[in-house]
Amino acid sequence: MAPRTRPLRPVKPLRSPDGPAARRGRAHEPIDDINKSIIVELQKDGRRSYTAIAQSVGLSEAAVRQRVQKLIDEEVMQIVAVTDPIRLGFRRMAMVGMRIDGDATMVAEKLSRVPEVAYVVQSGGAFDLLCEVVCLDDDHLIDVLNKTLRVFPGVRETETFMYLRLHKESYAWGVPES
Repeated sequence: MAPRTRPLRPVKPLRSPDGPAARRGRAHEPIDDINKSIIVELQKDGRRSYTAIAQSVGLSEAAVRQRVQKLIDEEVMQIVAVTDPIRLGFRRMAMVGMRIDGDATMVAEKLSRVPEVAYVVQSGGAFDLLCEVVCLDDDHLIDVLNKTLRVFPGVRETETFMYLRLHKESYAWGVPES
């Protein structure tokens, strides 16, 4: 069997010099109501023009453009195309629960660089980390599990939950009211 090429080409998110884990642990200035309104508008349609958003929130187009750029630069939000992995040819998705020896944050940071890993969250409860993987098929999933995740430094144990059918996926959770 020929070796598999890695099918995913992840978009590099913006990173602060000290990494996302350190950044998320810091206190942040609260997001003002205008920025929250801009975020809600972009969650409805990420392609919405600055002019249309400006009319909705009562600012100039330039002010909206500056605020959006600042929200992106400060990693409050990203504007991305969300795809359906099945329609792109990825036939197997799974959530992998991981028990970690040592620093789970360090393992999470390193796992975040694995191309097939779409999502990593540090959690409480039975697993230290939850990791979503997107693969071409079952053989690809087996390769990722056996050759990457289960042998990853710091990973003591894994449990795999294969997705049979996706019923809901939403990124439009809005913003909390002040």
